[in-house]
Amino acid sequence: MFNGKAVILVVEDSAIIRMGAVDLVRSAGYEALEASDADEAIRILESRANIDLVFTDVQMPGTMDGIKLSHYIRNRWPPVKLIVASGRAILQESSLPEGSRFFSKPYSDHAIADAMARMLLGDFRFPTA
Repeated sequence: MFNGKAVILVVEDSAIIRMGAVDLVRSAGYEALEASDADEAIRILESRANIDLVFTDVQMPGTMDGIKLSHYIRNRWPPVKLIVASGRAILQESSLPEGSRFFSKPYSDHAIADAMARMLLGDFRFPTA
C-alpha cells in the first residue's frame, strides 16, 4: 500500500467503463491506476511493487484477455487480488485463479466495492447471491 491506501489497477478497454470503474475505486477510498489492455497492465505491474488488487474486464484487444491476464498475474504476482468482470462471458469462478471473484456486467458498484474491501482485508467469505 502506498500512503496507507490500497492500490487498485483497473484494466478495461472501454474508456467510459474504465472511467466509471476508476471513479468507483477512488470513491471507495483507494488509489486507482488504469490500463486499457493486458499488455499495458503488465507494464504497470512490472513498474510498481505496490499494486494490491487488479479489477479487469474479460474481453480486451491485445495479446491476452482478462482470464489469461488473471492467471498470468496469479503466477507472477501471487499476492495480488483479482476481480474479473464481463458483460458477455458468463464464467464459472472455477475457471479463474483461486481466490478470484467474477462479476457479470452490469455490476453493482456496491457489490464491487464490498468485494474489494473484503479481499483487501483477506476475507474470502462472500455472501451468496
